[in-house]
Amino acid sequence: MTLIGKTLLVLTLALTPATGAEAPAIQDLGVPLQDVLLIGGVVAPGPGGRTVLWGASSGSPAHLNAVDPATGAEVARYDLPGAGGSWAVDATPDGSVYAGTYGDGRLYRWTPEGVRDLGRPLASENFIWSVAAGEGATVYGGTSPGGRLFAYDPATGVRDYGRLSASHAYVRSVSFHQGKVYAGTEAPATVFEVDAATGEAAKLPAPDGLDPAGKWAYDVNAVDGFLYVRYGGASPGPLHVWDIAARRWVDRLDDAHGLDVSPPDDQGRIYFVKAGELVRYDPRSRTMTPTGLPVTGRVANTRGIGWAELGLPDYPGKSVVGLLWRGLMFRYNPQTGAKSFVQTGVRGEPIDITALAEGPDGRVYAGGFLNGGFAAIDAGTGEREMFRTFSQSEDMTSHDGKLYIGAYPEARVYAYDPTLPWHSPEYSPSPEPGPVPNPARLVDFAADKQIRPRAMVSAGRYLAVGTMPDLGHLGGVLAVWDPVTGTLKHAQRNVVKDQSIVSLAYRDGVLYGGTSVYSGQSATPPTQTEARLFAWSIAEDRLLWEIVPAPGKPAIPALTFDDRGRLWGIAGGEVFGVDLGARKPVARVRLSDSRSASGQLAFNPKDRLLYGAHAGESVFSLDPRTRRHAFLKQGPVHQLAVHGSGDVYFAEGPRLYRYQQIR
Repeated sequence: MTLIGKTLLVLTLALTPATGAEAPAIQDLGVPLQDVLLIGGVVAPGPGGRTVLWGASSGSPAHLNAVDPATGAEVARYDLPGAGGSWAVDATPDGSVYAGTYGDGRLYRWTPEGVRDLGRPLASENFIWSVAAGEGATVYGGTSPGGRLFAYDPATGVRDYGRLSASHAYVRSVSFHQGKVYAGTEAPATVFEVDAATGEAAKLPAPDGLDPAGKWAYDVNAVDGFLYVRYGGASPGPLHVWDIAARRWVDRLDDAHGLDVSPPDDQGRIYFVKAGELVRYDPRSRTMTPTGLPVTGRVANTRGIGWAELGLPDYPGKSVVGLLWRGLMFRYNPQTGAKSFVQTGVRGEPIDITALAEGPDGRVYAGGFLNGGFAAIDAGTGEREMFRTFSQSEDMTSHDGKLYIGAYPEARVYAYDPTLPWHSPEYSPSPEPGPVPNPARLVDFAADKQIRPRAMVSAGRYLAVGTMPDLGHLGGVLAVWDPVTGTLKHAQRNVVKDQSIVSLAYRDGVLYGGTSVYSGQSATPPTQTEARLFAWSIAEDRLLWEIVPAPGKPAIPALTFDDRGRLWGIAGGEVFGVDLGARKPVARVRLSDSRSASGQLAFNPKDRLLYGAHAGESVFSLDPRTRRHAFLKQGPVHQLAVHGSGDVYFAEGPRLYRYQQIR
């Protein structure tokens, strides 16, 4: 049977592995990205009773690390099996340390006997965002996606306080004070005061002048009669101070970083990071004192902050100590003003690859998940250069001599010039002036409530970007950036109503976009049921048409053109070809019945085959002429790129592989 004109051909050929003596080889290139990512932490007694800095490092599995505050050396390291990482670490008065994790929503408890996996406190919840010490050995936790509050007591087990609000899916932050649990939510930001004994919950009023829409009660810390609530997100925001006894807001501290404030000193004063500096704050006099200790860069949030006796000459008595996201420790002594940074012995973990692309210099670039990171791999020698600190990458593409990177959150777009030195003031800050930023931040779409720049493509003179919105929002942005003028030529939200833009292809002045019914955050329910393919005129800045090429599929995560000008896409378990003149699919290849929103597809001009990653299950090749296709490797593959040499690169979690063409 042949494909003639507009006839729709549906083929369901069996997938077979590539075989034969001359079959290209798959090479394991190892782990290009590895680094430390600390999120949750606390300063508390550790092994042997000595005060340590506890920090949870993300990985597979995550680990609970104990660090000596005097030397930075590793004191202990414990596996957290089944967990990817933890925002939620706290120590209870009985000497236990708890870690609530993400990935499977598990709770772990450290005692001098070791770490015990307590399982999932709530079967419906897969993410524990925050834990807070109560009385004795009791800990309180907040979760998603059900927005629930729970307590765990080793003597009585789990108590489920239920969902705090029908309109909230996250209990993002939790703290405890004198029988009350304080819990903060996502937007619209709300702080609940919950009676730990009765479970009765009441909302605190919003601070005067604060619009809770679009903001989270991101950090909540109850300290010595005051509640410190930081409204906003991961970036610095206002820290509002609530007098618990007086039941009123008494102060606002702008440009506050998270994630915690310190326990009080003997005068009730706390320490936290404000505008890139560690400061001391007195809630009774409402005065601020700088320390001169800089905590700079985009990610200047403490990962546990507290007090420790260091036994060092310039650090008499107790000093303020804390961890930063890459395992750097800071110290400040209030008596002498001594301050220092020490790189700790926390070990790096492999980082899952979230973006792959050939750069303008011919190297293969890999960007990482949550930990971030950025690496370049020489396609000839396999030599790796890792630039270490950078944001989570959503997509990358080469355009006019530069590599463009889409970064999470805030849907930021960067341009990296490989002919210039790497210099990232946001992620690798230095007190000394450096060269110009490279990658250079060009634009972000935070004002449009966007969080992920999931699709990027070189479009003639322009760079085109498609995005996914933040929690509580639907409808992505299609943006056209002009690198010549350094301005946006066009940016429009809801090109397709309530759908994100997750794939782009370009040909002859027209952008072709694939959509997803989902937001950039899974807790936002979709209003649509089927993904669409659309065509957009760059010259006219208008939508030309849209169709549903894969009925019943929620996303079209990849698009590519073959050498005959036919547009191909992947949606769930099928690959489809579209006749652009007729504006309809004319070929369909079923790989499986999957409705997955994951998939990759790229055309290889060397052998004129399509290569793809199918629903996180396998890598395949497909001949666009005959529709014959084959599995090349089974595995959880989500990222794939075709190099100019004809080699195909793909990633399984943190490992990079190359499917090498015979030369």
